[in-house]
Amino acid sequence: MEAEHFDALAAVGGVRGAVESVAPGLLFVVVFVASGQRLVPALVASAAAAVVAVVARLVQRTPVTQALSGVLGVAVGVVWAWRTGDAADYFAYGLWVNVAYLVGTLLSVLVRLPFVGLVLGLFRPEGPLTAQGSWAGALAWRRDPAQVRRYTWASWPWVGLFAARLAVQVPLYLAGEVAWLGTAKLVMGLPLTAVALWLSWVVLRGSGASRAPRGPRPAP
Repeated sequence: MEAEHFDALAAVGGVRGAVESVAPGLLFVVVFVASGQRLVPALVASAAAAVVAVVARLVQRTPVTQALSGVLGVAVGVVWAWRTGDAADYFAYGLWVNVAYLVGTLLSVLVRLPFVGLVLGLFRPEGPLTAQGSWAGALAWRRDPAQVRRYTWASWPWVGLFAARLAVQVPLYLAGEVAWLGTAKLVMGLPLTAVALWLSWVVLRGSGASRAPRGPRPAP
């Protein structure tokens, strides 16, 4: 995210990742409307799209993490809607996930452990997801007030993203407007995620020189 150039497509997982993310929800809405608002065909179409994505990656021996995370979300939505018989409940899990993200991201900013800093810290050379890193190293940036401020500003677009999704989609969910809810979810999914990533990148770009916290000057 601190790179000099921003690639929106790569940021959301490339063409394949975007298709895998959008296809289940898109098929659910299209089949639901085309079948005269029949729930079962829409659920089957959505589940099939998610399963096909995982199987294709397994056959091609490519990483399945993103596809598996999509299957989990789709599976919860399918089971929830099937058990209640309410098509709007297909999207209920996603709404609760956004509630959790909104609360977590906002709290992270308020307690000065901004979300973006926590995520990027995991991938820093000092972070736990690298060979020589540690959990303590992932928080080393907190010793630099400038970095804390930068990560705080970079986290606000995510607070806005989750809040905007809930402000638009919750009323549609409560009204049972399944087609509009599905459309809003698609429009406010990857496109808005790419916007939030870009805004965070704008704040952080060119900050590589200050990645490591400033330590005491060497003695003369």
